[in-house]
Amino acid sequence: MASRTFLCFNHGKFLLPFTTTKFIPASRRPIKSLSFSSVSCSLNTPQPTVEPKSQMGSTPNVVKILEERGLLESITNENLRLVCSDQTAGPLKVYCGFDPTAESLHLGNLLGLIVLSWFQRCGHKAVALIGGATGRIGDPSGKSQERPELDLESLEKNIAGIMEIVNKILSKNANLGSEQNSNFVILNNYDWWKEVRLLDFLKQVGRYARVGSMMSKESVKKRLESEQGMSYTEFTYQLLQGYDFLYLFKNEGVNVQIGGSDQWGNITAGTELIRKILQAEGAYGLTFPLLLKSDGTKFGKSEDGAIWLSPSMLSPYKFYQYFFSVPDADVVRFLKILTFLNMEEINELASAMKKPGYVPNTAQRKLAEEITRFVHGEDGLTEALKATEALRPGSETKLDWETIEGIAEDVPSRSLPYTEVLNLSIVDLSVSSGLFESKSAARRLLKQGGIYLNNNRVDNESKRIEAEDIVDGKVLLLSAGKKNKVVVRIS
Repeated sequence: MASRTFLCFNHGKFLLPFTTTKFIPASRRPIKSLSFSSVSCSLNTPQPTVEPKSQMGSTPNVVKILEERGLLESITNENLRLVCSDQTAGPLKVYCGFDPTAESLHLGNLLGLIVLSWFQRCGHKAVALIGGATGRIGDPSGKSQERPELDLESLEKNIAGIMEIVNKILSKNANLGSEQNSNFVILNNYDWWKEVRLLDFLKQVGRYARVGSMMSKESVKKRLESEQGMSYTEFTYQLLQGYDFLYLFKNEGVNVQIGGSDQWGNITAGTELIRKILQAEGAYGLTFPLLLKSDGTKFGKSEDGAIWLSPSMLSPYKFYQYFFSVPDADVVRFLKILTFLNMEEINELASAMKKPGYVPNTAQRKLAEEITRFVHGEDGLTEALKATEALRPGSETKLDWETIEGIAEDVPSRSLPYTEVLNLSIVDLSVSSGLFESKSAARRLLKQGGIYLNNNRVDNESKRIEAEDIVDGKVLLLSAGKKNKVVVRIS
């Protein structure tokens, strides 16, 4: 692989960690610290301290909390509940994998980070595993066809982007519920896969994998029944992920692997390898439900595609707006799943929604604020709230060029010459900017009071654009009702 300046966890020469004697995991061994030299990741800055939630007390049981909030689908062994409450056993080390299939994580990955955060908040340690190796293969779970192969440059770029997001989110829980200086680490599985030889792997690992069991996995059965089928490369993915768990269990004392419900087969492949090869107990798997709407459809897609967690791919404003538009039927459940609000506050909001005098979208506003703060921080939330208020038709907040440009990527825009815009009627501008398809449609909404210029309602059909209407001499903002907007850049 090319230079890996942002990957520093390196175990050197690969040694197959197998033995026929009973193995005792290094569960009390401290996780190696992570250091990044990549400027873009900015991971050498001091980590913020987050105060623990008062709801959880001194020894909260994370499995019980996840279950109460609808974040628990299955666990491989009920003993995990007891281990989570055993104060003498010390903290668990819990990992979740993220394959670098894109430059940013998306909403579907967020549940993994939220569950890791709950483990952190309950005094355990989180391990985020970036799939620098498995990302070259592609997980077939939930996919109808094989993932396209990534070139090394794209893979490196994706790894850097995902590491930055993971660090930003998990560092919010640094020192929370743990006496250690840090309660999370980011690793890359390419560091132990890069020197593995195929013959050694087949001999030492493959001989313990039963083909019948591998073919019975739901992700495999669906693909085999499809027209495209499944390649051998994809078929081996569960074995690669299973070995990751074995490696982390033996070398880093990782006890638990978490993932979405579609990862159950891959997770149990790992617990089985640990039991067969290391002859050890104490490895657990935990899955959480996929994020679905009340109608059973997948939550996490917008009309424009995935809901990305990187602000460079989806602005905090648009991210906020997505959650603000969640229907009443879903908002309480999402408050439980996607936020860290205590259950009492969530139940109060749910109760208020059923009473007279409830202000519409109060619960949605709380959801949007909490999840935007978690992903984008206070600065991102402030940016989103400022843009939301400033861009609300009828708002008294004075618009400036920077605020309008801040949402320009999220709404349609059009560039028009200054000479063409000046003295142009509002009806003609509404059509030439693409806000309306016809003048008759523009006039009809204008008469209903639904057209806004820079958030000010236009009441006169004869209104023409004047020089002082152009914000900072650069842009105009046209709105049709509350949602349809267009930015007109003056060239």
